[in-house]
This record gives sequence, C-alpha cells and structure tokens, in this order.
Amino acid sequence: MSKGFLGAASLAIAAVLAAPAMAHDAVGPVGMTAATGEAAGDVDDSSVKALTFGKWGVDLDARDTSVKPGDDFDKYANGTWFARTEIPADQGSAGVGYDVYNLTQRQLRDLVAGASATSQVGGLYQSFMDETRVDGLGAKPLAEDLRSVFVIKDHAEMARYMGTTQAGFGASVIGGQPYADTNDPTTNVLWMGQGGLGLPEREYYLDDKFKPQRDAYRAYIVRTLAMTGIDPAGSEAAADAIMGFETDIAKASWVIADRRDIGKINNPMSSAELAVYAPGIDWAAWFAGAGIDPQKRIIVNENTAIRDISALYAKTPLTTLKLWQHFHVVDSAAPYLSKAFVDSRFEYSKVLSGVSELRPRWKRGLSLVDGSLGELVGETYSKIYFPASAKAKMETLVANLKLAMGDRIRANSWMAPATKDAALAKLAKMDVMVGYPDKWRDYSALKIDPTDLYGNVKRSSAFEYAYALGDLNKPVDRKKWAMNPQEVNAYNGGLENKIVFPAGILQAPYFSESVDDAVNYGAIGAVIGHEIIHGFDDQGRKIDASGAVRDWWTPEDAAKFDAAAKAFGAQYATYEAAPGAFINPDLTMGENIADLAGLEVAYDAYHRSLGGKPAPVIDGLTGDQRFFLAFAQAWRDKARDDSIKQQVASDPHSPARWRIIGPVRNVDAWYKAFGVQAGAKYYLKPEERTKIW
Repeated sequence: MSKGFLGAASLAIAAVLAAPAMAHDAVGPVGMTAATGEAAGDVDDSSVKALTFGKWGVDLDARDTSVKPGDDFDKYANGTWFARTEIPADQGSAGVGYDVYNLTQRQLRDLVAGASATSQVGGLYQSFMDETRVDGLGAKPLAEDLRSVFVIKDHAEMARYMGTTQAGFGASVIGGQPYADTNDPTTNVLWMGQGGLGLPEREYYLDDKFKPQRDAYRAYIVRTLAMTGIDPAGSEAAADAIMGFETDIAKASWVIADRRDIGKINNPMSSAELAVYAPGIDWAAWFAGAGIDPQKRIIVNENTAIRDISALYAKTPLTTLKLWQHFHVVDSAAPYLSKAFVDSRFEYSKVLSGVSELRPRWKRGLSLVDGSLGELVGETYSKIYFPASAKAKMETLVANLKLAMGDRIRANSWMAPATKDAALAKLAKMDVMVGYPDKWRDYSALKIDPTDLYGNVKRSSAFEYAYALGDLNKPVDRKKWAMNPQEVNAYNGGLENKIVFPAGILQAPYFSESVDDAVNYGAIGAVIGHEIIHGFDDQGRKIDASGAVRDWWTPEDAAKFDAAAKAFGAQYATYEAAPGAFINPDLTMGENIADLAGLEVAYDAYHRSLGGKPAPVIDGLTGDQRFFLAFAQAWRDKARDDSIKQQVASDPHSPARWRIIGPVRNVDAWYKAFGVQAGAKYYLKPEERTKIW
C-alpha cells in the first residue's frame, strides 16, 4: 500500500544520491571507509561533483526557447538537452534520475569497495565481484535447489515448496506478507496476492503487441532448461508447457488497475475460509512451507484470481509444475551465477527495456549490497552525505507544505464542512520522516561469506523474509522504513498515514541548501506535495486519519471528487507515450492526482514562504517561471520506446514527459507565468482545468 514517488519503471533502480565531494576518513558502523581506489576495471572514475544546475538551480542552456511553453512545456524546458543527449547502452532512459543514480553509485562504491572482506558489506560485495570464482562454479550452486524440485512427489509437496520460495529462489502462484490491518491499522495481519508470472504483466501474455517479448521469454526458458540438465530435445516442449501454464494464470489474474483499488482488494478471511474459497491449493502445506501459522484474518487481495489460479494449479500436471518451478529457481538465481547464465537472462530482459548492454558488474554488485544490507550502508551514507543543516531545511519545507495543504482544504469550494474536518484531521496526524530512520536495523545474525555468493543471496533472502514475517500479528511500528536512506525516491505509507523522504532524494537537483527557493519548491516541494496528496488521492481518500479503510466523505462530496477525477483521467487517456502505447488513466489515476495537486500545494507553499514580498527576478525569470522550470527539469527524461511501453503496461506512474505536461496545463498560475493563450497545443479553457484539491 505504500506509494513511491518515482516508481520502479521510472528509474528501475533502488539508488542513492550523492552530495558534493568532501574529504573524509570516517569509519562507518560496518567497517566501511571511503576508498579512492577500485579493483574492478569497468569503473567510471570521473569526478564526483554536485548536480546543481547553473548558478541558482535551473539549467538555462537545456531550454529550447524556440518552442512555446503552451505547445510543449517539456521541450521548452528541456529541448536542447534532448537534442544533445544520447541514452547510454545499459540504460532504459537518460535524465535527472539516472544522473543522480550514476553519481551516487560512485559515492556508494567509495564506501562499499573499500570495506574489509571480514565485514558484512565488504564480504558480500567481494563475493559478487569475484567473477572468476563464480564463473568456475557454473551451474553447481543450483544442484541442491534443483534436486529439491526434482524429488517433489505431489501437488501438496509442491505447495509446500512454493511456500518456501517466499524466503529464497523459485516462484509461487500466490504470495503473502504482513501489513497493517484495514480495520485496525495498529496491528499487522497477513496480506496475500496473486503471482506466478515471469513476464512483467498479464497483458504481455495476452496482447499481440507484446509478441516479441513473449518470444524472447520463451527462448530464454528453452535456454535455461537446456543449460540445467533438461534434454535439449525436450526443452522446446517443456517451454511450451511452462508458457501455457503462465498464460492460463495471466487469464485468471486481475488487471493491474484493479489491483490498486483498496475497495476491491480488501477481502478479509481466515485461513480456514481461504481453504474453502480456493480449495485447489493445499493451503496447510503452503503455509507450513512459508513458516506461517493458521491465521484468523488475512486480507486476500485479488480474491477471484486466487480462487481461479488455485483451481488451475490443481488441474495442472505435476510434471508441468516441476518444470515451471525448475525454470524459476534458475531464473531468480541467474544474476548470481556464471556469465553464461547472466548473459542468457540479459538476452531476454533487454527485449523488455530496449537496452543493449548489461550494467557493469560493480554496479550490479552495489545493487546486491544495497538490497541486502541497505540500512547498514545507509547509516554510514547518511552520516557522510546528509548534514544536519539539510535535514533541518527539509523539515521546514515539509512543514510549510503541510500548512499550504491545510489552507487548500479549508478553501475548497465544493467540499462540505464535515469532509473538510476529516481531511484536516488526517493531515494533522500525517507523520513526516526525513533522511533516515530513528532506529537502525540489526544485521548481525546474517552470515556473509566472501567466497559464497549463491549462499549469501539465499541467506539474505531468508533473513529479509524472517524480518518481515516477524511483524505478523504484532503492533505496527510506524517508525520502520520501507526504503533505504540512500534511495532516490519517497513514499506515502498508506495505512500508516506517514510520508517518508530518504536522504537519497534530498540532494541537488531535487533539493539543495544553496539554490533559489523557487527551485527547491518546484523540485523537492512538488515531491513533498505529491506524497501528501497520496493521502487524499482516489485511494488515499478511502483511508481515515487513523489509517483505517473507512468512508469519511459525504455522498455529495464523493460524487464531486469522482467526477473531477474522471475528467482528469480523460485527459491522460489521450496521451500517446510511445507508438501505440497510450496512458491508462485508471492505472495512473492516483499518481496523476498526486502530481497535479502536489504541484499546486508546492506552488502555494512557495508563495507562503515569500511572506507577502515579491519574488526577485533572476536572469530575466520571475519566481513563478523559475518554480515551473525547476519542476520540469527535475523530471527531464529521454527514454527508449520499449522501456516506456513496459512502464505504461505495468507502472502506476505516467512516463516523465506526461508528469510535466499533464499537471501544468491544469494549473492557472502556469498560464499566467508564461503567457499561455488559447490556441496553444496544450491550452485548456479555465472551466476544463481539473481542480481536485
């Protein structure tokens, strides 16, 4: 239920963002020191420097002023940059997000690569970077796991095995994890949802436009089976059986837009009731494998899909299920195996994103460390790259944004007093977390061996699963973070009614202590506003101040909100993000509302910060112009068509270009700031502009 600002497909990274370079010899809590040397040969050693644009925060040279703002504000703000920018071969896109990511990778490398092999961070990184050892092992690390699949005797044993994959390599047709109860958000209960697919979304199996991706996936299955002992002559038929099984799962699965609807996915039942509702799976066996006791209350998300997938599972031959599991064990382990497995997997995955080169090994190693020991790295990272002064300024910005949101609620012309009061109560109780958690995780129980990459990954997966499962039926700890401090992202905690801003995103060009205030409000201010608004978007509005799923709207207000949202969605339905790929307004509604209203809240907060004084003119630009330019440049992104198509099919965030154009054309102040008149391509009449918050 937590909602990230950037989304997986926007950046496809769990990244960290660097501050300006500084001299340091600090030793972190895991024996990490800054290191200027690097053993790997494929490292970009370019200098690390701040990403602040220009002298005060806007990249004036990136603009194409031959384009009128109302005809294409993205090109007006970023057009010259588009013309001179090429997308690197190992990236799905180029832009601010990747610039920040790549800069931070060098910063993170300096912390991780210099860590001793006897430390957890150094040991894990070195186990990945020892490519000679990993290549020499070939498929040997898989032997025990594949034998465990081979000896499965019946569907019940397979159900048990699927449960174990929650904590390791392999796959399950359903999955589960603790999260806050929809009725009592102070307690964690088990949430369960559909699974079983190898391609990104159900449409990849069912829509003809994704045939190239299906063909690449099937070819990858054939290669994988042949590489791991399946008779090459039988690999083709086996791949067809696996594809057939997953296609049937896809047909039963819910569309992604329905999976974000809290009203549809809130289906509580007990373990016993689930077994009666979806009898095709031996649920006692699955829960035993997953290490979960019988539950009195489970939030079963895609209930009808789980019922139908369960029935499909029961009638699928065990031979097919074992082949399917065999493939998914190898697929999930492939990034940690020899070059042959890595290259084979990349041969398939590049068809999804359009990239032509694999990321350098050192970056992939950093991703493993970041995902496995994130807060351990984050504690050192935060001390070095996120000063107390930045935290204080950011907290001031957030407080100002919350005040501005309160003003907008009180001034809302179509909302009844009772609904306003409930909205204000929710805003007042919304917790704000900046930079890093108050309490750091303890990783001491996780065994890391610098000579055992495969084992390290398995143990880390089990450790992470046990950490998550430890919350089941326990009080919700609202101080826990769902992102690492070094991530370039932010999120709204959903039922926890909190907004979280990791240190990673609190750096230039998103945020800086040294830039013009208009720039900070246009860039990070819009991020803050975005996360606040998630508490009041089309799904957040169904959650009350305590975090419970409850209707706190008058029927009349709810109808007005829905009408405005529908009109807003109709705008996005016309946006063709890539050839033949139009934005799905039902899937992206929450993020689009957060983008628009978040921008408006940030704009109000900027003017609140001026204290009634006029903003100065800088380089011929008014404060409002600088605000909107900073917003647009924070989102600049040039992406491959295949990457955009994958995003449109699977990500609730609109592609970056439409996260610029879509909101601004609904904001009255933008029209005034740039003199946009009727006749401009993206002009909307005042009465056609969406006003929700």
